[in-house]
Amino acid sequence: MADSQAEQDEEGLDPRRVAAILQAIEVGQAGVLRGLLGQMHPADVADLLEQIGPSAREGLLALAAGVLDGAVLSELEEGLREEVISALPREALAAAVRSLDTDDVVDLLEDLGAPQQGMILEALEASDRFAVEQALGYPEGSAGRLMQREVVAVPEHWTVGEATDHLRSAKSLPDQFYHVLLVDPRMRPVGYATLGRILSSGREVRLRDILEDSFRTIEATMPEGDVAYLFNQYHLISCPVVQNGGRLVGVITIDDAMAVLDEEAGEDMLLLAGVGEDSAMSDGPLATVKQRLPWLVVNLFTASISAFVISRFEGTIAMIVSLAAVMPIVASTGGIGGTQSLAVSVRALATRDLTRANAARVVRRELVAGLLNGLGLAVILGIGGAVIYGDYRLGVVLGLAMIVNQIVAAFGGVMVPLTLERAGLDPALASGTFVTTLTDVMGYLAFLGLATVMMT
Repeated sequence: MADSQAEQDEEGLDPRRVAAILQAIEVGQAGVLRGLLGQMHPADVADLLEQIGPSAREGLLALAAGVLDGAVLSELEEGLREEVISALPREALAAAVRSLDTDDVVDLLEDLGAPQQGMILEALEASDRFAVEQALGYPEGSAGRLMQREVVAVPEHWTVGEATDHLRSAKSLPDQFYHVLLVDPRMRPVGYATLGRILSSGREVRLRDILEDSFRTIEATMPEGDVAYLFNQYHLISCPVVQNGGRLVGVITIDDAMAVLDEEAGEDMLLLAGVGEDSAMSDGPLATVKQRLPWLVVNLFTASISAFVISRFEGTIAMIVSLAAVMPIVASTGGIGGTQSLAVSVRALATRDLTRANAARVVRRELVAGLLNGLGLAVILGIGGAVIYGDYRLGVVLGLAMIVNQIVAAFGGVMVPLTLERAGLDPALASGTFVTTLTDVMGYLAFLGLATVMMT
């Protein structure tokens, strides 16, 4: 039993439990299936739905739809969410979404088609539906879409005793909240106090005397990427959202802000790899091809530039056949160096450690690092080329070309994402393709050009 629990904690899903679930689906044991799923965390149920095949998923939803709560829907990949929602009976869907906070409902709705959106909105109570529709009125990717409307706010002149009495008598409170907001008569937040400080203070203590220094507000139209940066930069746990002269409209909590950070990091990684920001393991073959083929076509054209450069030195390669064997070393090593510099730069731009103020210093640092890397590789490659092929000139050409390409790689790894960022584009967008093309072209050009001058 202990080994089973350890395995489940380490891997998320216990393979034996998954096998039992698949067996229950196959023989149609609805009671057994509901029991197994009821013991699992919603995130693990979502992982299960993503990992099993379409037919098994269809059987699970048919037999145990009532076990799936709103938290499971929130955890699903966007590409699979619409399929699962469409397969759920209307009663099961209604029960699932009613348990969610408004921000989670908005997150569900954003990527669904009109029919599925209508089904979910109809399942909500009138007050929740109004709050969700208001949130959908904010720009996509803004704080207004990210916030939850359920807030705990009290008058700024209250004492700890008045606040605790209010919390105890309230008919409904958010499932999770970390601060009690203080608002003025115009419903403008003026500060907040943590639950910990409230519970540890005497009843007569005024709330304004135990406010947190981290208090700040967020405009409802602020981009969610900026929201996530504020949470990460200033170690926020929750933050009120305002509009129309500072009037309180909602609150954003740390789990939603960190989800944005995680989503943006994942999108950047996929874009750097050239597979599209919406790629998912649950995608079918055609969806996967649709995501990847355009980038492969772009790479095909950029690779043609390298082929064109090589074709300009056919005479040199024909005279010195050994060049054909070693020239990919320069280009591929430059590509790796460029990818290293690019990865650091894209991350620094995302975390705002790389800005216009320090861009020149970062470029200088990368150029020096590229030069030093090039010198180290030049010594190794130059000596190896001279010994293996018995021609010191080839060693010198290899060494010099390696230095040039490492400098180019370091420069391109910083300047390409910086240029895209200043152009208002995602720094990760096609950066890998541009940097690889740059290092390939310059690697071949430097190597074959030096070989033409020094060895023919």
